Amino acid sequence: MVGKKLRELRIQKRLSQQQLAKIAGVPQSTIWYIESENRNPTIKTMKRLATALGVSIEEFLDSETKEMITNGSQKND
Repeated sequence: MVGKKLRELRIQKRLSQQQLAKIAGVPQSTIWYIESENRNPTIKTMKRLATALGVSIEEFLDSETKEMITNGSQKND
């Protein structure tokens, strides 16, 4: 899911994988692997990509994952 969302956001910003990689400071191959769902990004990489795309890290998460995180944090409060 992260890969699909990353690709959508990158295309929305009209960036190539190479351009996004340069802005985010990650190898272009990392973006390719994430977008093709061959690799899950680390939190550090997700933060870099989110910053480069001008979005919050939550943008990469699907609604189910966001709900799980929200519900989990409410239980701990």
